[in-house]
Amino acid sequence: MLTKRDFYINGAWVAPAKARDYNVIDPSTEEPCAVISLGDQADTDAAVAAAKAALPGWSATPPAERARLVAKILDQYEARVQEFAKVIAMEMGAPIDFALSDQAPCLPWHTTNFLKAFEKIEWVRPLDPSVPAEKPQPAVAMEPIGVVGLITPWNWPVNQVALKAIPAMLAGCTCVLKPSEEAPLDAMMFAEFCHDAGIPAGVFNLVNGDGAGVGSQLSTHPDVQMISFTGSTRAGKAISKAAAETLKRVVLELGGKGANLVFADADDKAVERSVRRMMENTGQSCNAPSRMLVERSFYETAVAKAVAVAESIPVGPALEHGAHIGPVVNKRQWDQIQGYIQKGIDEGARLATGGPGLPEGFNRGFYVKPTIFADVKPGMTIEREEIFGPVMCMIPFDTEEEAVAIANDTPYGLTNYVQSGDPARSNRLARRLQAGMIEMNGKPRGAGSFFGGVKQSGRAREGGIWGIEEFLEPKGISGYDFTVKDAAE
Repeated sequence: MLTKRDFYINGAWVAPAKARDYNVIDPSTEEPCAVISLGDQADTDAAVAAAKAALPGWSATPPAERARLVAKILDQYEARVQEFAKVIAMEMGAPIDFALSDQAPCLPWHTTNFLKAFEKIEWVRPLDPSVPAEKPQPAVAMEPIGVVGLITPWNWPVNQVALKAIPAMLAGCTCVLKPSEEAPLDAMMFAEFCHDAGIPAGVFNLVNGDGAGVGSQLSTHPDVQMISFTGSTRAGKAISKAAAETLKRVVLELGGKGANLVFADADDKAVERSVRRMMENTGQSCNAPSRMLVERSFYETAVAKAVAVAESIPVGPALEHGAHIGPVVNKRQWDQIQGYIQKGIDEGARLATGGPGLPEGFNRGFYVKPTIFADVKPGMTIEREEIFGPVMCMIPFDTEEEAVAIANDTPYGLTNYVQSGDPARSNRLARRLQAGMIEMNGKPRGAGSFFGGVKQSGRAREGGIWGIEEFLEPKGISGYDFTVKDAAE
């Protein structure tokens, strides 16, 4: 078992002010795989003080030098990628092959895209670009917001660290990261990457803790100017309230209940693609297409296809190689998913495959059967609430209008999906569906695109140039002379 009690503060690994041990559980075995310490107010204060002290020097560092140092993090990743993927598999249950192909590579993917976007930022820009540069004129300067608190989840752990820490540092901010206590090991390795890359002391700091402790302390700290949080909608609301007293900027990426509109003219792989996307990461993705709305003429065919695909997906331990799904992260999550499955049965949805209990052949580990519910009615609990497990709901519809109404009748608005062979209809639906992101016919949104939603999915825009500018504040200046250059440009 790993022992990782120290925190990364001011460029060094330091012991907690008051040790409070917390076991990190391997969800494949239900046994502890590491012990960390949960921080308290003294640890949070020390990390914020280090970030505050480092801010003047880092924010004044020329952007090209910040980019050079951040890029060196990628060298550390490449040297330790196998180890990095292994800790992700061990701490949160992602199968090792999936951790190597999808989870761990989030760090180089986002970092590379951020570095490309970073080159396009105009740090001081004219208010009116048509005014000749030789004339003093109104301008807008983009400046780092200051010390930021970063609070990340366990389900795509390094993805969220990369989407927050990389743009914050590029923008000239200094930061304190509180990763999920359920999956802190990858974040602690990221701190090692930053240290070995030469990121100056105090620019990046890490304190482990829970939401009620370090999370709340960062949210209320007077020297923290911004909180960037990914997690549940419930926790996002609590953070917003806590941060209001100090008028922080709060950026939230929260839950989802994605609607996936499948029309009869969709391509032959649409249903299979959709089910596999749903079951990926054992359904523990806020952008999962968890509600499959199917045109009625194609509905029973789609149900049969979905069942066949779900039943072809094996379940297995995270450290075994293969194209299987792993366990969910912990007992609390497993119990919650089991409760939703039973609720679906009790409320009259048709259990097409899967169901409650451990999969055959397992007597321990937090494994869930890939589950499909058919004939789900709008308003059922499993249709309304985010399950966060490998459970998909199928709902028939008769008209496009009905499909849109069902899709939009949710407090969430993260990602919706369209599967249709009619380009005009696809475009029309992309504009009518209420979500921050629309994915159509299995096409990716592209390198440099943002991730974020609307409504109770939060309004973050993480990724690309949008993700960097979330950590910047515009300053209005009159009479700026563009013939004189300074280091901040």
